[in-house]
Amino acid sequence: MHTPSPTPFDGLRVAIFEGRMAGVLADLVAKQGGIPVSAPSLREVPLEENPDAQAFADGLLDGAFDVVIFETGVGVRYLVESLGPRLSGSTWAEALGKTKVVARGPKPAAALRELGATIDFQVPEPNTWRETLALLDAKLPVEGLKVAVQEYGKPVPELTEGLEQRGAVVTRVPVYRWVLPEDTGPLRDALKAITEHQIGAVLFTAAQQVVHVLQIAADTGIENDVRAALAENVVVGSIGPTTSAALRAHGLPVDIEPAHPKTGHLIAVVATSWRSVSKAGPGKPLGGR
Repeated sequence: MHTPSPTPFDGLRVAIFEGRMAGVLADLVAKQGGIPVSAPSLREVPLEENPDAQAFADGLLDGAFDVVIFETGVGVRYLVESLGPRLSGSTWAEALGKTKVVARGPKPAAALRELGATIDFQVPEPNTWRETLALLDAKLPVEGLKVAVQEYGKPVPELTEGLEQRGAVVTRVPVYRWVLPEDTGPLRDALKAITEHQIGAVLFTAAQQVVHVLQIAADTGIENDVRAALAENVVVGSIGPTTSAALRAHGLPVDIEPAHPKTGHLIAVVATSWRSVSKAGPGKPLGGR
């Protein structure tokens, strides 16, 4: 009888902490033969009545900024939506033409191109604040320049402080904040399954997910059990350096990190490498199968 070849995940149950793109990640896991367990750990909430965004729009229209750094694609779209009555697509392109535009990676670059904006510099992988500062040091020294930074779910003090140390005048532009999902039930269920060895791998795709996972674990009274399971039984996949730093800062392991900080690369490398880093040994259960 013919025995079908195993798929990369071979039926492994994989917990996904992503929120907005959870469906996409679940499909990718399933295509690799895994059983996705969707456990959203955060959602993005636009800031209401955002005076910082309004002030940014005024400054942009007046040509007050020498450099604008866009951190995320969703942040660009939230800005466009919130400032829609004041800045049309063509107005955005015209206003951004008065400054140097820096995109932190392909997602903000794509959103900016939708507006017809010219991107002067794109931060190379892995698209962290370190690469942003290195790019500016090499191609656009910021001493004496006025720099606006479109932030994502929380401030990035390493970037703003680094810019200020280089002599820039920095304007922070918060656009949205990260909060817990409205329904934390799937996350609670997934964390319980992790402690019961029913999950073989977990995927962290943002640093804030680490905070929220541990917060819900603590609220449910199982933080120590979750920590032990992630250390001893579950393969932990991290999308890139920033998320990996957050995991390690909170005392959690990083077993797999792709060479390129993209979700597709993360799932592919976890699918092909989880066996080689599996923590299961003699007498230890292999979670999720």
